[in-house]
Amino acid sequence: MTHVLLVRLAAPLQSWGAVSRFSHRDTHSRPTKSAVIGLCASALGRDRTDPVDDLAGLVFGVRADHPGTPVRDYHSVGAGKFPLRPRDLITDHRRAAAVAKSMEAADGPSFGHHELAGWYGAPKKIAADPVSGTLVSGELSRTALITERWYLSDAAFVVGLQHEDRALLEEIAYALEHPKQLLWLGRKSCPPSGTLAAEILPGTVAEAFAAKRLLPGPNGPDTSGRRPWAWLQAAPGARGASPVNDQPVSFDPAHRVHATRWETRMRVTIAPTATEWDIIP
Repeated sequence: MTHVLLVRLAAPLQSWGAVSRFSHRDTHSRPTKSAVIGLCASALGRDRTDPVDDLAGLVFGVRADHPGTPVRDYHSVGAGKFPLRPRDLITDHRRAAAVAKSMEAADGPSFGHHELAGWYGAPKKIAADPVSGTLVSGELSRTALITERWYLSDAAFVVGLQHEDRALLEEIAYALEHPKQLLWLGRKSCPPSGTLAAEILPGTVAEAFAAKRLLPGPNGPDTSGRRPWAWLQAAPGARGASPVNDQPVSFDPAHRVHATRWETRMRVTIAPTATEWDIIP
């Protein structure tokens, strides 16, 4: 008999990257299996190089109770002038040497002078501005790199993790509420809010989704009777299924691997006997 652990993923911001590059960080419309398995692995205290075969074997599904609103965050990286912290000089001998050399060239105070705190410099490639004498980036003509990052605002999802081994699901549920590492919803700037692990129900992911009411949204409980969309992992080549390249194989930074899995999309009809959520903020 199979069991399903329901996981609540809600926060002011979430971001589930699918195809991201440095200058453009996108977000998928819903949590990916790879990201959720990584979340569980972090909660369990596993290193990125540790195997995740047991977690990857979980049957995955996600229900979009509140899909959220896509928002774009504008970023600029580099250029400009930044305060040179005393800690930077203490912990980085190369930076300290660069500052000392730059100030000597600019006829400024010697290294260790009490007026050093009033000087400014860039974290890297420190040099003195020949006009003002202020410490700036070594490349005075360097322009900022423009990036954009996308998030889902006020979204709430329910993830179902299905397995025959209830003990494994109980271990994951405990770890999500007592994580050994910090957890976030896609990016480090997106910590989860409230309870993550809900209850463990017998049956399949589809049955578990129907047995639980919609999560409260930003405006409170949803009593509209909506039928939310859900995406359920399916057997390879199943009728109506589509391939998705987010089946985790290895999170090792030196050899990160994802494989293809299959999923179907369906509307979920919430059962009249569905139970409410017990959420601790």
